[in-house]
Amino acid sequence: MEGGDKSGQERRRQSQARGMGPPWSQESSPEEGLPTEWSREWSVTRRVLLVVSLFSLLLGSSVLWVYIFRNCGPRPCETPMCLDLLARYQASGNTSEAPCTDFFSFSCEKAKRISDSFQALAEENKKRLKRQLEDPGSWHPGSGEEKAFQFYNSCMDTDAIEAEGAGPLKQVIEELGGWHISGNRTSFDFNQTLKLLMSQYGHFPFFKAYLGPHPVSPHTPVIKIDQPEFDVPLKKVQEQKIYAQIFREYLTYLNRLGTLLGGDPIKVQQHASLSISITSQLFQFLSPLEQQEAQDKHFQMVTINQLQEMAPAIDWLSCLQATFTPMSLSPSQLLMVQDLDYLRNMSQLVEEMLLKHRDFLQSHMIFGLVGTLSPALDSKFQEARRELRQKLRELTERPPLPAHPRWMKCVEEAGTFFEPTLAALFVREAFGPGIQSAAMELFTEIKDALVAHLKRLPWISQKTRREAQNRITQLQVQMGAPEWALKPELAGQEYSNIQLRPNFLQSFLSCVRSLQARKVWSFLQPLPYHRWQVSPWGVTASYSIPDHEVVFPAGLLQPPFFHPDYPRAVNFGAAGSIMARELLHIFYQLCGAPWGLPGL
Repeated sequence: MEGGDKSGQERRRQSQARGMGPPWSQESSPEEGLPTEWSREWSVTRRVLLVVSLFSLLLGSSVLWVYIFRNCGPRPCETPMCLDLLARYQASGNTSEAPCTDFFSFSCEKAKRISDSFQALAEENKKRLKRQLEDPGSWHPGSGEEKAFQFYNSCMDTDAIEAEGAGPLKQVIEELGGWHISGNRTSFDFNQTLKLLMSQYGHFPFFKAYLGPHPVSPHTPVIKIDQPEFDVPLKKVQEQKIYAQIFREYLTYLNRLGTLLGGDPIKVQQHASLSISITSQLFQFLSPLEQQEAQDKHFQMVTINQLQEMAPAIDWLSCLQATFTPMSLSPSQLLMVQDLDYLRNMSQLVEEMLLKHRDFLQSHMIFGLVGTLSPALDSKFQEARRELRQKLRELTERPPLPAHPRWMKCVEEAGTFFEPTLAALFVREAFGPGIQSAAMELFTEIKDALVAHLKRLPWISQKTRREAQNRITQLQVQMGAPEWALKPELAGQEYSNIQLRPNFLQSFLSCVRSLQARKVWSFLQPLPYHRWQVSPWGVTASYSIPDHEVVFPAGLLQPPFFHPDYPRAVNFGAAGSIMARELLHIFYQLCGAPWGLPGL
């Protein structure tokens, strides 16, 4: 044995010396010792078996990967919602562009050219409200649903509105004491007329007065006195030629209103010209916003008594008390006033007009009221208003206003006056608990991702990081609609003072007065309604700095921006990007502006 081992070792050393490779390559094989032809056949068979084995391995691996992908990877979304989303994408594309050449134009050009996606969604939400308002349902007599339905149908009854003509408006003018150019005129009491215009008709001919949050204590209401809004876009006009053309168009409009109300054309021309003169002088009294800010006069706190001394032509306490009932006002009540110099000059102009041109001052106030009430008047008044706006947009080189169907205007008005009721109807149909839960889950994931990212940022201090994390943690989130909008019993109480009449203008005015009272009442509550800044069917998210609260209305969390059945990538890319944007708003006060994101 020992000799045999030595002999074998010697043979292996000789083989290595001849270049036959390492020892393990020379181990005996099955064909060793067989004839040469048999060895060749076995070699071919082995190669075939090797190829078959490799093919089997490859096929098995492919089957395995297909199985894993189909069962563990993303699956095709073939639900009705996904198919609807696909149809939306295909409809918004631009097939005139080659996708491999300009994919953005191929995907988005048509949507960009025809309409904005948010605008399209807003219209879809209004169509949903339209369907609900046109379905009478089984509502209780006197309920908010019944009143909203009656108001909408009265608005849509254009035959009745046309049959009434200018009669309802003439009745309103008589209630104000009549009008010199249309007859039936009684004595004109300036402050009494102004008080009625402000409190009963929502018209402010010489200044704006409204409730807003106090700058120091945001949950405390304060009356703000602001500059008036003009029917003509004078602030944007620079050239004298354009300025004159604008006034000619406005003069034509006022003459048309006076004629529609039965005024003598000569008298109407004279009163319209003086009204334009008053508007021009009031405009000249305005201080540019930049000048007010430079002089620290943007908003100033004064008492009613102090304002009475500065601008004595207005009976401030009487007018404001009537407008903001049930607030209890006194001469020591603080007001936030913008542009005191304008109010002084305005008061002086009113005093001069009362001495010299009393009738023309009244005409100026009546002309403005007719413009305010034009949405509730017949087609002749509305057409006059529409033509004025279109011509003014042409002169100021702005795009023309799109034409909207009557139903859309009626839905908007119903939404303004009956928002809680329409909010409940909309949310019940379009934003069920499943949608709200999925939307909140999406927001939570984005918020958690932001917190995780903050922890990895090396360029902010620990103090700033902690403060940022605290702001994210303490953020309040509301989705869908506010709780008060979903309480029908509350809505019924709110609408108890609305008296719907066969005359649409009178119904419209009853709703105006009710809405003004609700706004005042809401500001006086511990948790005021005004914190919800957008209608539940709106398509705009908002962030409230005083309340540190972000709001995502039900109208925004709709297809094509969000749906629980969409692939997660779609929800994150559409609704998620909006949520992330609103999250970044919370850092305004932390650093002055979002980090590296100006303009958000």
